Amino acid sequence: MTDSIAFNKPSTGRFFIKMHGLHNHFVIVDGRDEVFSPDAAEIIRICDPKSGVGGDQLIIIEEPTVEGRRGGAVAFMRILNVDAREVEACGNATRCVAWLLLEEAGSDQVTIETLAGLIHCRRTGDHEVSCEMGRISMDWRQVPLAEERDTCHMDVGLGPLSDGMALNIGNPHIVYFVADIDAIDIEELAPVIQKHKLFPNEVNVGIAEVLSANHIRSVVYERGAGLTTACGSGACVAAYAALARGLTKERKLTVSMPAGDVQIDIDADGVATMTGPVSFCFTGNFWPRVEKG
Repeated sequence: MTDSIAFNKPSTGRFFIKMHGLHNHFVIVDGRDEVFSPDAAEIIRICDPKSGVGGDQLIIIEEPTVEGRRGGAVAFMRILNVDAREVEACGNATRCVAWLLLEEAGSDQVTIETLAGLIHCRRTGDHEVSCEMGRISMDWRQVPLAEERDTCHMDVGLGPLSDGMALNIGNPHIVYFVADIDAIDIEELAPVIQKHKLFPNEVNVGIAEVLSANHIRSVVYERGAGLTTACGSGACVAAYAALARGLTKERKLTVSMPAGDVQIDIDADGVATMTGPVSFCFTGNFWPRVEKG
C-alpha cells in the first residue's frame, strides 16, 4: 500500500483512514457520498482504542455548505472529540485532512470549511502542509468569556499558573507563560481551570515557555480530549500570546510540543499560519454498533 491514499468505497462497513499529526491521532471518515452521522455512543466507541479504532478525534469529511462553496471550499471538516463534543478547530487534523484532499485532487492548494471558518491550505513538502488558521482574537466576547475581563492579564489561575492570556482562534484558549514547563502538573491543574465559570464553552488550557526570541515550548490540555502530544491551534495562540506580551518581536516562531515542532507565522493582522508534518497510519472498515436485545 502506498502513502497516496484515496477515499475508497468498500462494499461492507464504513471505510476510515487513520492518520496523525505529531502523534495527535485521527479517525477520518468520508461522508460526502454517504452521510455519516454517528451518535455520541458511537463516536466514543470509535475513538476508544479498546472498543474501536482509537483516536484523539473522529473527523468526518462532508460536502461544504453553500457559503463555504462560495468561498472556494471543497469540503467541510467536522471535528468530534473523544467525549463526542463537536469542536470548532484542530490544527493537526486540518493538516491531515488537507493532505488527503490534496492527494485526492492532485493539487497543491485546497480550502477547507470548518465551524471556525474557511482554512486555506497548501502542500509545502513531502508529507508537510501549511494551513492559514485564521485571525486570532483577544476580544473577551469572542473568546468567549462570561463577562468582560482584561484578556491579556486574566485573574484566573491555580497554584503556579497565574496571569493567563485568553484568546480565540476558532476555539477558546487560555495560555500561561511559565519558567519551566516540566515543573508544572498540567493534568492536575487544567481540568479545574477549564471549567471555570468565566468560560461558558470551557477552554483549552496551555502552558508555554519562551526558549529564545523565535522558539517556544507549548503543552496543551484540550477540552474533551485531555493532555495532548501536540495541539496546532494551541501552538498558534502561544506564538501570538508571546508577541502580545512583548516576550518576543519575532513573527516566525518554532513551537516545540512533546511530539515535535511546528512553524508558526503571525502576520501584521494577527492571522496565524501553521506548517507541520502529517503521517499516514492505516486504513480499515468498521461496522455500526449493534445493540443486544
